[in-house]
Amino acid sequence: MSRFFVTTPIFYVNAAPHIGHCHTIVLADALHRFHRLKTPDSDTLFVTGTDEHGLKVQKAAALAKKKEQSFCDDVSHRFRDLCKLVNCSNTGFIRTSEDRHKSTVQKFWATLEERGHIYKGSYKGWYSTIDEAFVADVQEVEVDQQKLTVDVETGKPVEWVEEENYLFALSRFKGDLLHWLDNVPDLVYPAKFHKILRSLVEEDLGDLSVSRCSQRVRWAIPVPGDDSQSIYVWLDALVNYLTASGYPNVEHWPPSVQVIGKDILKFHGVYWPAFLLAAGLEPPRRLFCHSHWTVDGRKMSKSSGNVVDPIGLADKVTADGLRYFLLRHAVPHSDTNFNALKMTRILNSELAGCYGNLLSRCTGKNINTNHMIPGMPREESEFSTISRRLLEQSMALPAKVGPHFEAGDFYLGVDLIHATLRDTNQYIDLTKPWMLGEERALVLHTVFEVLRTSSILLQPIVPVISDRVLTELRVESRLWKDAETHRNEDIPLGKSGGLVFGKLET
Repeated sequence: MSRFFVTTPIFYVNAAPHIGHCHTIVLADALHRFHRLKTPDSDTLFVTGTDEHGLKVQKAAALAKKKEQSFCDDVSHRFRDLCKLVNCSNTGFIRTSEDRHKSTVQKFWATLEERGHIYKGSYKGWYSTIDEAFVADVQEVEVDQQKLTVDVETGKPVEWVEEENYLFALSRFKGDLLHWLDNVPDLVYPAKFHKILRSLVEEDLGDLSVSRCSQRVRWAIPVPGDDSQSIYVWLDALVNYLTASGYPNVEHWPPSVQVIGKDILKFHGVYWPAFLLAAGLEPPRRLFCHSHWTVDGRKMSKSSGNVVDPIGLADKVTADGLRYFLLRHAVPHSDTNFNALKMTRILNSELAGCYGNLLSRCTGKNINTNHMIPGMPREESEFSTISRRLLEQSMALPAKVGPHFEAGDFYLGVDLIHATLRDTNQYIDLTKPWMLGEERALVLHTVFEVLRTSSILLQPIVPVISDRVLTELRVESRLWKDAETHRNEDIPLGKSGGLVFGKLET
């Protein structure tokens, strides 16, 4: 049996979910749903979760005047609720504060140590508490008449840290990492991130500090046999994928695709595969790296007050409306700007005005008096040629859309589906079925076939709406391959009515 294992990064619980988290979840979910439609007999695993240790969480809990575990419970619950809200099809949800994960991390540490890849030494450098990482390039800036040292790349404040801890021999794996990057086809997508990652590996890779002083970072997993040190939060966090897959059982290993944001490319494309290679495990087969969301052209941040709440958005535009916008509008290779008015216009134009309107137009009593999906008439008519052309266009969609969905370029696949739905609305305008006699059956048959095919393909994007349409069309066979066939029989319509997506107020 074939296996498919997809992951999101686990989300840090120092703050509530925002639209970027939601986008990552929906991307991975669409990949998972698409794979199940294509290969229904495969054994799939789709895991998301929350990253709950480290100094940032420790400080955030103190600020909230809560114990760390209680603080993590509250925020983790919000991420779990978000997954349910957007109808995420995840098969598992992992929390790094769970005992099963702590056990896995300590087993993994012991494996690295036994294989001679962890050693004790002193480490000093500029440390970013916000990113939980040492940084190489810093600069001094003046903020409110005070001099601060900040990370050149992110602008976030750093502090000088000098302490004894454990180091991972990252420098040993430069050649292995380059071999991995150069010999696995389509390993990092989009290609621009493959180039970025390769340049990171080509740099002088120093050994990596993988522990912190427990007195400074106490909310963490202790190093086995040395309670004076806690395990580096990124080593802890990355091992979640092993925990979720059942390690040391490797039946589901390695991940088929790991969905990540561009800000954590180095952790997933340098440190993570090096850890795995050091432990004798295969690295992930694919990294799908997406860009970020901006708001009205500016980066989202709590200090700017422009963080977009996905739960509030879903309440306004529905979960499927939010999913459609995120997957339709965002492109993985560059940042995408969020604009509420643009979102409303896209949903009104495409979900309500095109897709939804198409179903309404063909189920109304003035056109479909018998409330039926007619089979294809045998007799040739004035509209036979254009109808056949539209049916061929519709049946060609699975082969054209599939590669885009497989790659994670959902916006390109949806664009093809939307173009066909738009052409079908124009077909109705041209044929004017409300004025036709016997030829009306041909028009209705053609439109309903386009709706059936399109709805099957839209299941990874809008699972609730597509289910509603397919139920109305009495479609029981809903796999990807079923969109490649032609259904040709008289079938009574369902009783749910024709409204797919209500128009939103602008």
